[in-house]
Amino acid sequence: MSRASERRSPAAQRHADTVRFVLFEARPADLTFHQLVRSSELSPSQARVGLACLRDIIAERGWPPLTWTRPDGYKVCSDPAEAQAYQVAIIREKLTEIRRFITGVVAPHAVLQPKGRWTKHLNTQLRSVESTLDVIADYIDV
Repeated sequence: MSRASERRSPAAQRHADTVRFVLFEARPADLTFHQLVRSSELSPSQARVGLACLRDIIAERGWPPLTWTRPDGYKVCSDPAEAQAYQVAIIREKLTEIRRFITGVVAPHAVLQPKGRWTKHLNTQLRSVESTLDVIADYIDV
């Protein structure tokens, strides 16, 4: 089964091109989602599809990353320090999600099925992911 990023529709690619054009026109300013929708004349759904597709295209072509912050919105980030800070912030967010999933879902399931292979395997794998994310989240570039 192919990944979603490999099944891009022509419409998604057009929306991504529109989003990219609008973001580059706005540089160096950031755009909130509502500003992006208004400027691109796309619907909110089309803008979301365009953003997702644009992230895939950015990864394929080695372009500077697309970042988002709550106060400022979306922008193409060319500053390595800013990109690293964004990445660490996302890793910390995902680490919190994984920890809450372990404590709120996996651990109670393990109590219900203490000998279950699935819960043991899942718990082991998630603890490994948690450990790796924890190391990255504590990384500080000196």
